[in-house]
Formats: sequence, structure tokens, C-alpha cells
Amino acid sequence: MNGLYGWRVASSRFLVVALAVLLALMPLSARSAEAQVVRIDPLISEGELTMDVDFSLDLSRAMLDAVERGVSLSFAVDLVITSPRWWWRDRVVVESTLTRRLSYNTLTRQWRVATGDLYLPVGSIDEAVGVLRQVRGWPVAPVDRFESGTRYDGRIRLRLDSSQLARPLQVDALNRGAWSLASPWRSFDFSIQQADPSK
Repeated sequence: MNGLYGWRVASSRFLVVALAVLLALMPLSARSAEAQVVRIDPLISEGELTMDVDFSLDLSRAMLDAVERGVSLSFAVDLVITSPRWWWRDRVVVESTLTRRLSYNTLTRQWRVATGDLYLPVGSIDEAVGVLRQVRGWPVAPVDRFESGTRYDGRIRLRLDSSQLARPLQVDALNRGAWSLASPWRSFDFSIQQADPSK
């Protein structure tokens, strides 16, 4: 009987320890990715409408682990600009996506953030995420596409482009919240003011 009692005590202690370990690990493994659009600044530069955008961005543990193992992650900044029409649906003036890629070379231990064929080497994951949190001087359309003094409505968001992941990870992304990342759409409006030729 003592042997059975001792076995029960030992097994219950093991369960308590195992539960404590699981609870301790849960915040790390359950950490979800989050993104928000913090600031939007439409600007005119060299005949182009450009966008400066700031995001808050936190990656999930699953994303960080994947990148550290050499998996590239693609992030898309989606932009839609419309012109309001009272008699019909709003007219879409601009619909554009900026894609940026986060990667880690396991041989050189170098982090990179790439936009198209251009890439920026950075020293750490924190620096890399810091780069992803800012978009500067993104040209989205020629300024002559917009009428002077007309109000335009825009919306913008940041998301993980899971379609660029390897097929097994795409399936995993559908099943796991740790791979879900998309900020809510953030709305803004602006108008283009014609320069005064007398000045």
C-alpha cells in the first residue's frame, strides 16, 4: 500500500511541476504578433505623391524562430486612395502595395530588410523590426493624377504576406494564430494644393 501511495504522491508532484513549466512557457509560445498604423503623412516630392508611414509592430515567437532558422518573411503595406462620388461608388485613384522582406543569413549571421532588389543590412532583429516600422518617401502616384483642391480619402495597413511562405508554412499559418498578422485599416484624407504662380 505504501508503494502505491508513494507512486501517487510522486506522480502528482510530477504533474504539478509539469503544469508549472507549461504555465511558465505559455506567454512565450502564445505571444501573438501585433501591428498598428501609428502615423500617415502624404507628401509631394519631385512631382510624386509619396507616403511616410509609422507602424507599431511586434512579431510572434513563431515568426522570430522561423526567421532565425533562415525563413524569409514578407510584409506588405497596402494602400488605397479614392475620390468620393455622391452619385456612385468612390473612384479608386491609387491601389498600391509595398513589399518588404525580412531575412537572416545563418552562415554570416546577418539580418537584412529588403525592398525590391535593394536591401539594408542590420545588426540585430530589433534593428530589423525597427526598419520595418517605418516607411519613408514611398512614391505612390504622379501628382498630376490628383485634382487641385479636391479631397481624397485613403486607407493603409500592414500585414504579413503569408502567400510568400513555403507551402508547409502557409498551411501552418492558416492553423496557428501565431502566424496571423494584419493591422486594422487606418483611414486618412488629404488634398493637393496648386502652387501660386505669383509667388
